[in-house]
This record gives sequence, C-alpha cells and structure tokens, in this order.
Amino acid sequence: MTTHFLADTGVLTGRSLRHILRSPDTIITTAVIPIALMLLFTYVLGGAINTGSQHSYVNYLLPGILLITIASGIAYTAYRLFLDMQGGIFERFQSMPIARSSVLWGHVLTSLVSNLVSVAIVIGVALIMGFRTGASIGTWLAVAGILVLTTLALTWVAVIAGLTAKTVDGASALSYPLIFLPFISSAFVPTASMPGPVAWFAENQPVTSIVNTIRALFAQQPVGSDIWIALAWLVGILIAAYAFAIILYRRKIR
Repeated sequence: MTTHFLADTGVLTGRSLRHILRSPDTIITTAVIPIALMLLFTYVLGGAINTGSQHSYVNYLLPGILLITIASGIAYTAYRLFLDMQGGIFERFQSMPIARSSVLWGHVLTSLVSNLVSVAIVIGVALIMGFRTGASIGTWLAVAGILVLTTLALTWVAVIAGLTAKTVDGASALSYPLIFLPFISSAFVPTASMPGPVAWFAENQPVTSIVNTIRALFAQQPVGSDIWIALAWLVGILIAAYAFAIILYRRKIR
C-alpha cells in the first residue's frame, strides 16, 4: 500500500511540476514581491530603522522576507487545486486505481519544490545586496528544515482554501493575510518598539518565533526557546491543517 501511494504521488507530483515548468512566470511572480519589499526596506526605509544590531539591515530583514516568499507561493497551490476541482479532474482520478490522498500530496510537493526555488532566488538577491553569514552547512540545513516545515504547514492551509473556495479569487486570497502577518512581528523592526497591545500580539504569533530562530541561526547566536516555540506552532498547524484537509477532501469526492 505504501509503495502504491508513493508511486501515485510521484506521478501526480510530476504532472503538477510540468504545469509549473510550462509557466515559469509563476515562480518569478512569487519572488518579485518579496524582492521588491527587500529593496524598499533596505535602501529606502532601512536607514531610519534601529534594530539594535551591528549587522546590515538586510541581514535582519531576510528571515521575514523568506516567510513572505513562501506565503506568496502557496496561493498558487490553492489556485491550482481549485481549478482541478472545477475541471472535474478529481472525479476522473477517483475512477482510477490510485491512492486518494496522493492527489493532494502531488499539489503539496509541487508547492514545496516551487517555493524552495523562489526562496533560493530571494537569497541570491539578498547576497547581491550584501547579506552575509558565517553559518555552517549544518546551520544552513537547519534553516532549510525550518523553511520546509513552514512551507508544508502553510501549503496544507492552502489546500483547505482550494477545497472550500467558491471562486478563483477566493482561493488565491488566502495569501493576503499570511503576507501581512510578518509586518506585525519582529520581521522588520524589534517588537520592543511597538505599542503595548501590538507588541503583545507580535511576540505571541508564530511568525516572530520563526523569524527570530532563522535570524539567530544566520547570526550564529543561541536560538533559545524560540526554536521550540516555532516548531510547536509549525507542527501544530501542519497536523491540524492536514487532518482538516483530508476530511474535506473525502467529503468532496464521495
């Protein structure tokens, strides 16, 4: 059964990836907004922001920009899933001897690949802009692991949006609040500079702990409790979103 599932997921992931390769503008578009924000905050607003760090502002900024990149990319997962639902492709798959959940996993793994490509593009631009880190290969792998877990968690949230949306715009709109969330976190400025209620929200939402963890890893500083808080948020979101998405999917294909 496991081999059957893996083979089916591989075939369906390949199908989705071919769609991406035929329209590479999807990945380019996903990277454009984060890069534009990085340029804006670094070269226009960065000089007026005191982060309390001796490193360049792009070093402080990059972790939050990477999360915005992922948030931008998952909207396409919801969009493509919605089109498949409307096009009747799920009904055709249902008549075939394939593992049911492999259809969803095909979209999820495609999201993972395309988002990692977008993240790599953004990091490349950040390096050109002056981002520097003495992080070891192991530290880079730790950062990659956190970004992969973030992508998986948010992609399953996008799957829920794709399964429940009534219109294409509704499916794509999921990314807007997720893109906005880093702005009320430690991604751009320290939370200590925010008014009391805003600071409380920023310090207790998942983006801040994720950003602080990645920033500490790049700066080769102790991550403290932030990494455990970040992992708890991400694993919790992933499990809850996956379970809810599977329930919705089974109801849809009855």
